Amino acid sequence: MSSSMSETRTGHAGLCLHTVTTRPWPIETAIEKYAAAGIGGITIWRDAVEDRDTAVLRRQIQDAGLEVVSLCRGGFFASNELQERNAALEDNRRVIELASDLGAPLVVLVCGADPRQDLADSREQIHDALVTLAPYAAERGVKLGIEPLHPMYADTRSAINTLRDARVLAERVGETNVGVVVDVYHLWWDPELEAELKKLKSEQLFGYHICDWRVPTEHMLTDRGIMGEGCIPLAKISTWVRETGFSGFDEVEIFSTRLWSQDQDTVLKRITEAWNG
Repeated sequence: MSSSMSETRTGHAGLCLHTVTTRPWPIETAIEKYAAAGIGGITIWRDAVEDRDTAVLRRQIQDAGLEVVSLCRGGFFASNELQERNAALEDNRRVIELASDLGAPLVVLVCGADPRQDLADSREQIHDALVTLAPYAAERGVKLGIEPLHPMYADTRSAINTLRDARVLAERVGETNVGVVVDVYHLWWDPELEAELKKLKSEQLFGYHICDWRVPTEHMLTDRGIMGEGCIPLAKISTWVRETGFSGFDEVEIFSTRLWSQDQDTVLKRITEAWNG
């Protein structure tokens, strides 16, 4: 894949890796390896910072010359139990505080769903949670990015399944720090994707996640591919994304038991080569 950031950054500086992509590495190793490869950004997953001193990590990331792009993940707002919804709000406040402590400007949201209730009810609960949390996040300089998930996850992971769902939800909330995150794994199939991207302004698009859909896929969650390994028309989608005016990182987010079992230095090299190729 040709770098869609080549006009503004050189080498791999426009590339961001999610720590989950190289899950076998502790975050300290990931920071060192990403920086050595010339990668410009890092998106941190919460499990990677458990039992870590966030101030120490923040300094290490800064000293390595990496930019913290976002923190994954918050959300899971929907439930037919009030106690569970309130617990989700408290958990997301902690996520927002963690993002602020790490210097992450964005929390990526997997919004949740509950098969015990209608999707419409879940969507309304998600809206209400965002209305509650947006001012709290804004006070801490943190944005909230709604990531629509593929419809196969509409049972328990997210009632927000298309870019239109996410765009309309963000517009209903009406706060400048609430926007959307595009992940090609979840949205490449949508015949309205190009039209919906054209409706977005650059300030509404907070993040862009890339990988590939392997054919045949062996697992719906943990068999994502490196760019070029599958059927996602990534160059076309990247063009549409850039036409919105979005100038952020290309974030590689790959869940793959196959890749996690391999030498991570080799995996990292393959990723950087695929991005430049």
